[in-house]
Amino acid sequence: MKLNRQAILAAVCGALAAMALSQPVAAKSFSLSDLFNGRPSEPERANVPPVGRYVDDDGDTGFVLDRSSTVTLLRFEDSPEIWVLTPQPAPHGDIIYKNDVGEPVLRATFLGGLTLFTRGHPSGAAASLVGEAPAIHPTAILSPTALLQRLTQASLHSSHLLQRLVPFEAPDVTPVTASVIADAAGVATEAIGAASQTPGGRRILAKLTKVELLVGRKPSATFNKGVLQIVVTPPAGGMPARDCVAGRPSSHRIAVALVH
Repeated sequence: MKLNRQAILAAVCGALAAMALSQPVAAKSFSLSDLFNGRPSEPERANVPPVGRYVDDDGDTGFVLDRSSTVTLLRFEDSPEIWVLTPQPAPHGDIIYKNDVGEPVLRATFLGGLTLFTRGHPSGAAASLVGEAPAIHPTAILSPTALLQRLTQASLHSSHLLQRLVPFEAPDVTPVTASVIADAAGVATEAIGAASQTPGGRRILAKLTKVELLVGRKPSATFNKGVLQIVVTPPAGGMPARDCVAGRPSSHRIAVALVH
């Protein structure tokens, strides 16, 4: 005798349901956080390269954003300075990247969109991914001669800006701190140039007699009695050489110390 196909399916489903109900079920709590356990990093979830080149909608500002390690780095194409950005969570799953004075530089959405904040675009401008880019690497200083050249270049640049001699001194240099000190010297010249363009900046910089680059526990910048003192921290053990820039203040932070 032929059985109806729908009757067979109904019987099988009923049997499976009965078996499931007859088995003890272990109680298990559930929360929305379970949905996000093990979720990938922001670049991975947005399907964007860890290191990418971006351009704002005006096409005037290009930059490289490097999120390939625990330290987020950014370099604008018209400047040698490497910016260290700190990611912070924002509403709607966005991430805001701030500089070392707490100002937002970038806002990244969950889907990978970027908004760039600059002096020209204080309210933000959309930035588009152009393509992958090489990772950002500061110049490594491997000899005392190379460090002396970098300090001399920084002094010459700053002296040219102010039309008088501005010596750069680094009394506590070791092979471990040489690279971050050299990078901080270059950043200091950027800060002096930026400060000279602000209202009253030239008047304040007239008091500058020298730049001291010291080693300490925390990056900082102070300006007192004509001396611009920049404190850098040596890279932690095991930290990649590319991340040593996290141990010195940015040009913006140094400029703030100069003009305030």
